[in-house]
Formats: sequence, structure tokens, C-alpha cells
Amino acid sequence: MARTSINFRCAECGWSSLKWAGRCGECQSWGTVVEATSGSTNGSGRAVAPIRVSESRVARSIVDIESDSVAHWPSGIGEFDRVLGGGIVPGATILLSGEPGVGKSTLLLEVASRAAASGAKVLYVTAEESVNQVRLRAQRTGALQPSLFLAAETDLAAILGQIDQLEPHLVIVDSVQTVSSSLSDGLAGGPSQVREVAATLIRVSKDRNLPILFVGHVTKDGSIAGPRLLEHLVDVVLQFEGDRQTALRFVRSHKNRFGSTDEVGCFEMTGDGIAEVADPSGLFLSRGKVAVSGTCVTIAVEGRRALPVEVQALIVKTSAPQPRRVVNGVDSSRVAMLLAVLERRASLQLSGFDVYVSTVGGIKVTEPGADLAIALAIASAYRDKPFAGTLSAVGEISLAGEVRQASSSKQRAAEAKRLGFSTLLDSGAGHIGEALRLAFATAPAAVERVEIPEF
Repeated sequence: MARTSINFRCAECGWSSLKWAGRCGECQSWGTVVEATSGSTNGSGRAVAPIRVSESRVARSIVDIESDSVAHWPSGIGEFDRVLGGGIVPGATILLSGEPGVGKSTLLLEVASRAAASGAKVLYVTAEESVNQVRLRAQRTGALQPSLFLAAETDLAAILGQIDQLEPHLVIVDSVQTVSSSLSDGLAGGPSQVREVAATLIRVSKDRNLPILFVGHVTKDGSIAGPRLLEHLVDVVLQFEGDRQTALRFVRSHKNRFGSTDEVGCFEMTGDGIAEVADPSGLFLSRGKVAVSGTCVTIAVEGRRALPVEVQALIVKTSAPQPRRVVNGVDSSRVAMLLAVLERRASLQLSGFDVYVSTVGGIKVTEPGADLAIALAIASAYRDKPFAGTLSAVGEISLAGEVRQASSSKQRAAEAKRLGFSTLLDSGAGHIGEALRLAFATAPAAVERVEIPEF
């Protein structure tokens, strides 16, 4: 006799259980396990009866399946295509997330404009703004194109109707959390609504070989809002990073079924929109002509790209019982460790000084390869003696004071040589004490000092 079995299912990841639990046993989320019916079953527990598969859908050996070469479609933005692995793949679904105000809509509007300029028909669905607001932004950034169509829709059925009527070559949905479907319960942005909207649009993308780009909101901790299933459904997950106080922006790939996840795209926000930065080597270096103590250049690696970054340090005498340790762009705990290593292994008495460490240009460097440059910058500020302008340093420092080799050492050395840094201190120094000796040996004989006028 047919009966209906009731179990409990997690709204985030789909984990199921026969008993209710306050915390999901799979994704460890609290309050996401709800009651769900699994449908009609018989006494043996079978829920779905098997059907006969047609000849066209029968399983075949993998060696008998012809491989069609998938060509990337260039979007017209080199840095964006770099992260995607060469461009947009037909039928691909791409999710772009980022903090509010970082420039997600501006970037995708530029992508839509470049695609429309190449002759493609682009549908830009705005679910957060009116078409007039998007048109004003496009006019300001120079993104007006005749084959770029705007639609302000928040209903999934209306979006599908727009796609049927227009038959575009590219669709952009801004954003997926603000679109709702009448076939699913709950408010827009809820787990069930996001799952239904994303699954439907992804199915349309695959059936029509139509690339669709989604804009995704993020939570307080920086993760993508909505169910984690959304990241599993899409083909590409991109993260748009950047501080709203600075113009620099990075696009990173967290998931890419058609390319590598090691690439990083660099952009700069300007008054006329967003501009790609093909060679960002000069963005993170100071342009002063006078040698200043407390500075050292490191070659950081962002994805597969080597970038020169200048680290600056300032040491100020203090009588406070707890000296200040202020950092910007570097890891505070790592700087605290380096201060302890310098005091214990290099005999620099830093406990009576306030220490300030920062990077130039607003870039964040958290990799261990920047340890040596940070330590040299602090030592230079402590002795008030600058290094040569052709010096760069790359290396990880252990608690024993040993300078260890950083990853991608050949790539860093090649980039340092290309940019004119003739002296590169790395693991060859062996110890932090030897690295300090070699670094100060490059100091200019005479240092020009800037006279500060009296007030």
C-alpha cells in the first residue's frame, strides 16, 4: 500500500535525515533543517519507477563519444578573459560576487557593451535598478550600444519571456538574489527561491547554448549569499575584490570548469567607469626620487602574476607600556612574529617603539614570501638607513631566523630583473642576520635628506 514518508532536509546543502536536528550534519549550518516530504513510496521504499531509455539517450562508451572543440568567445576585456581562461564559453553560467559598491554592475555593463559592440545581441536584466538608472551609468561610462537591451524584471517567468522574444547571444542577470519564481515559496533571496531561479536559468543556458552571467550578493563574512548549492550549479565562480577607498580592483576565479583558477584580473575604477590594467607593475611602488629609510620592495604573486609591491615601515620611540603595532595591507599576526624574530635573532630592540607597517597602493599581501621585505623595511626604519633603489627581497622567515625559499621563485626573479631590480635577496641569504648585512651593504654612500621647514 502506498504511503508518504516524512523526513527532514537541509535547505542549504540538501542533506536529509529521518529525525529533526538543529544543525545540519553536512554543512554544519544552524536552523536550516526543515521538514520535507519525499513523495509517494511503496512498502519497499522505492520512490521512482524506472523508465525505458530511448536509443538516442542510451549510455555509450566514453571513447565512442565525439569531442566537440569548445571555443572561448572573447568578451573584449582582456583581464576579464584572462580569468575566464580565454573568454566566455557558449552555454556557460558565470557567477560574479563581491562587496556592495565594489563595481560588479559596472564591470558587467562594460562586458555587455563590448559584446554588443562586436555584433552580439545582449540582454541585461536589472532586478535592482530601473532601466533609466542603468542607462545613465552606461552614458557616463560610454557603454551605449544599439544591440544592448535593458529589461527591469524581478519575476523569473518575465525574464524567460524576454529571452524567448529577444533570442539574445548573452544574458546578464543583476542580481540572482532579487529574482523570484511563483513556483517556489518564500521571499526573493531565500534558499528555495535562489535554488529555483538559478536551476531554471541554468537549464535554459544549457538547452539553448546561451551564456548567462549572474551577479551574486555576499554575506558579512564575504561568502556568497543563498544556498551553497548555487556555487555547485554554475560553471564559473568569480570574486570581485577591492577596497572602495582605493581605485584598484581584482577579479579572482574560485571555480572554473573551462580554465585555470590561478589567474587574477586587475582593474582600476575611474570617473569614466572601469579600466583594465594590463601591466600593474607601477601601481604599488612609490615614485619618490629621494632614498627614504623604512622601505623595501618585494615581488608578490597574485595567481600566476608577479607584482612588485613596496612595503613601508615607520618606527617611533614611545614610553607607553604597550607599544602600538599598526598594519595596513599585511597580516598583523605575521608582523608581530617578525618583530619577535628581529629582536631575538637580529638584536633589534623594538620593544620600546611603536611600529607602523603598510603597503603602497592599497594592495593586500598576506603570503609568507613577503616576510623578508617586511623585516628589512622595519630594520631600515630602525637604523634610519635606506637601501639601494635596485634592491628587492623575497623569502619566508621562520622563528629560528632562517630565510626560506618562497613559491614561484623563478617567476619572481624574472619579474624583478624585468623591472630593473638588479639585487634580489632570497633564501640564498640563509639567515635574517646575513640578509640584513647584505641589504645594508647596498645602501647609498650619501643620502640626500629633505629639509622640513619650521613653523
